[in-house]
Amino acid sequence: MHAYLPAIGFSSIKSNRAVEYIAEEVVERYTKKSVFHSEDGRLMAEYSKLFAKNAGVTVCGELDEEGEFHPDYVYPFYKGYQVTSNEEVSIEEQTGKDAYSGAFDDVRIGITIIFYMTNMPEYLQLKESKLLKPGKNKVILSGLAMDGTILLPVRRTKAMEAIRRQEDQKRVSLMNAARDGDEEAIESLTMQDMDIYSHLSERLVREDILSIVESYLMPCGVECDQYNILRYIRRVEVAKNIVTGDKLYDMLVVCNDMIFNICVNTKDVMGEPEVGRRFKGRIWLQGEIAFSGRKWSLL
Repeated sequence: MHAYLPAIGFSSIKSNRAVEYIAEEVVERYTKKSVFHSEDGRLMAEYSKLFAKNAGVTVCGELDEEGEFHPDYVYPFYKGYQVTSNEEVSIEEQTGKDAYSGAFDDVRIGITIIFYMTNMPEYLQLKESKLLKPGKNKVILSGLAMDGTILLPVRRTKAMEAIRRQEDQKRVSLMNAARDGDEEAIESLTMQDMDIYSHLSERLVREDILSIVESYLMPCGVECDQYNILRYIRRVEVAKNIVTGDKLYDMLVVCNDMIFNICVNTKDVMGEPEVGRRFKGRIWLQGEIAFSGRKWSLL
């Protein structure tokens, strides 16, 4: 978690003492505070403070009988503002600390998306009150990137784009049918994958891989919520960390109609991000769940 502090502007963090200093600042001058019970009955507290637009640090820990706060862990966060998905989300507690991961299947990407849940207090409060309802929930994803590279887009005509969209819609329909057990849909998808593999093998002989694969989202490393991504930039803004002065890129990226925001320090990006170009990098995927259709808001 500490490794991603540079993504929100703390590029000079080199020691645990520096992280402790930031944690002390958050607890003393927090933007938001939540008090809740853990699943085993302990009284917990979470302090959050913004250091840039939609970006900040959260400190989570336990309150003792005298009300004194004992910090457990610190993590940087970035609040997305675009609904990414509306699917059934499964939530699991992470091993070794009071934190939770969310997961959902998205047919547009074809994999299970796993993310670090940033609104844990709300989840535990609803669970304790037995107000959680089964069904689909909106998920607002965001990503913190340690570094990145800006790539030019793949050239496409309007006709090619229309054909691509039709193919994507047909594949999503087949994926939904296959998920419901349709054997014909499963067979069609298998044949499509074989054709794609054969076609790619031929093109790789004479073309660069990044001109063939326009975008992707792939799990990487041992952490289940970290991904390698290549995505088109739909919008880009610049924010500033009010403490360090570091500038941050806030990018809205899209792939197969799946949209979310990425925050990265401008010092760690090679190239100039612009609308239509592609961002390539490794991200820590975070997410906020709007339980039971509740409204969500930024800190």
